[in-house]
Order: sequence, then C-alpha cells, then structure tokens
Amino acid sequence: MDIEQMKYYKKLYGYSLAQISEYSKVPLGTVQKIFNGETKAPRYETLRALEKVLRPHKTDMICEALIEYGKKEGDYTLDDYYGLPEERRVELIDGTFYDMAAPSLPHQMVVIEVASLLRNYIRKKGGKCSVFSAPVDVQLDKDNRTMVQPDVFVVCDRSKLSERCVVGAPDFVIEVLSPSTGQKDGFLKLQKYQDAGVKEYWMIDTQKEKVVAYCFEEEIFPALYGFDSEIPVRLFGGELKIDFSPLREVLRDIGGRQQTVP
Repeated sequence: MDIEQMKYYKKLYGYSLAQISEYSKVPLGTVQKIFNGETKAPRYETLRALEKVLRPHKTDMICEALIEYGKKEGDYTLDDYYGLPEERRVELIDGTFYDMAAPSLPHQMVVIEVASLLRNYIRKKGGKCSVFSAPVDVQLDKDNRTMVQPDVFVVCDRSKLSERCVVGAPDFVIEVLSPSTGQKDGFLKLQKYQDAGVKEYWMIDTQKEKVVAYCFEEEIFPALYGFDSEIPVRLFGGELKIDFSPLREVLRDIGGRQQTVP
C-alpha cells in the first residue's frame, strides 16, 4: 500500500494522525512526517504497522486495485467493476464493492443440486425459463451502480439475456448463506431483490438446515422450512417441490469431517 492509498483510507475511516499513531504504535512524529511527505522512504516495519490499521476493513470490501484518491464507497460504477482483475470476484451494490469468498463444499453441493432440479423440471415441461448459477453477472437495477452474482437464479424473460450479463431482475433467486454473506444476503440483497421485482427469493442455511422462502407477490412474511420438508417453488405454481432430505446426510458427514480437522 503506497502513501496515496493510505491517505485514501485515512480519509475514508475518518482517522486522525493521532489515532493512526495510537492504533499502529508508530510514534506520532513519524506518522506526521510520512503523511506530509517529509519522509520519502519509510522503514518496511513502519509501513507494515500502518497498513494493519489502514488496510481495507472486511466490511468495506473495496478493492485496492480500484483505489483513487477522493473516491469513496457509493461512488463506484460498472466501469470500475469491469476494470477489476479477472480473478477478483466481487459484487457491486449501490456503488459499493463487496468481496465474495470462495464457496464452501456444502455451499457448492446445494447450488449444483438445486440448479439441476430446476433445470430438469423446466426441460421436462418444455418451459422457456433459463437457470443459471454463479458466477453470472446480473445488472439488477439496469443502472451502472449495481451488479450482483446470485448463487442460483431463474430468468423467464429472454429479452433480459445479453452476451455479457442478465439485465434486470430474475424471476427466482436463491442464495446459500455463509458466515461472511449472511447479513448481506438477509438484509441488503433481500431489499434489493424485492425492490428490483424478483418474484421469489430463497435463503438456504446449510448449517441450521433451514430455508427461508419469500414470495414477494403473494406474502408479506416469509415461510420457514426445514431440510426435512418438500419446499414448493411458487414460480411454478408449487408443482415443483424441492426435497433437501437426500442432501442432509451428506452435508452432515462433511460437517463431521470438518470438525475432526485439527
């Protein structure tokens, strides 16, 4: 992290030089000289101490590759999103970047199983809806400030499909919760999906073996199901019911193995 990046995060977090000194244990005089440019080549140990204080907070989720002095959360656009390194996976929501950690094995098992069930049902019925799983870009609000990657989603209006991304709200969205995404999926994205016109939204918790299902067109309150239930997909009139019980034993075995790892 160079000095301009440090200045950016100092401004973003509202830190004073005295606070940076206190948190980093670097003498205030040294901090002042670094930030006013008097010290051109700070010691490596000093820079590391400052970086620990000023590096992006996990909740800020701003990619260092995009840092521009004076640019803050809420100001990022699709131009910034497409300027990211290809290997960096994030979501852009209302001008703010959110990192996306690599999915766990239970997460991926659920995604593959649910996507397969949805796709098989649509093909059997000769339907025109399309099923996707992450990473696929969804320009949810049709603007330049939001681009999300739902875990599984269904789009029935083919006019929303472009070569680069889906433009507009999917009909059905599923997010598999994790400790790092639970708050975002359960609050921020819940509201975004509802406002954008998503008809049905499920949140799947593999640890608690629960599914929270919202049908925005019919109900105010969500339905709560266990993995021992057959859960109706309202988008298809409830004719398709997804049974999570075959996955329960496998997921529990995976959890048991994880607990035995030192």
